[in-house]
Amino acid sequence: MDRKGGSRGGSCYYSVLGIRRDASFSDIRTAYRKLAMKWHPDRYATNPGVAGEAKRRFQQIQEAYSVLSDESKRSMYDAGLYDPFEEEDQGFCDFMQEMISMMNNGKDEGDSFEDLQRMFAEMVGGDDLNTDPTKQFSVLTREP
Repeated sequence: MDRKGGSRGGSCYYSVLGIRRDASFSDIRTAYRKLAMKWHPDRYATNPGVAGEAKRRFQQIQEAYSVLSDESKRSMYDAGLYDPFEEEDQGFCDFMQEMISMMNNGKDEGDSFEDLQRMFAEMVGGDDLNTDPTKQFSVLTREP
């Protein structure tokens, strides 16, 4: 997925709905309803020149809403981990949600990044990661 945009190469989900990144659920729902009414394909059925654009926009709006209105998907999207083209693996989503939650709690509790890396290594069973800081970093960033 294009992180500057939705999975179809458009603008980001927040831009599609015309909202800020810190928008509340109510703001998301209101923006969705307004745009869905404006771009619903049935409104343009008699105007074939605009019907294709309306359908494309309506699909983008629905996709953005389905991600941003779901707390788990939104967290994954904000972290750059959500890809609507990948077959959903609920176990992985749950794991990543827990990791994001732990990292957010870690910030509040003053845990260091190294502490979070160590916890991650323990969770995946990689005790050898504790000895080499470059391996710790590569596991979290997927770099060699």
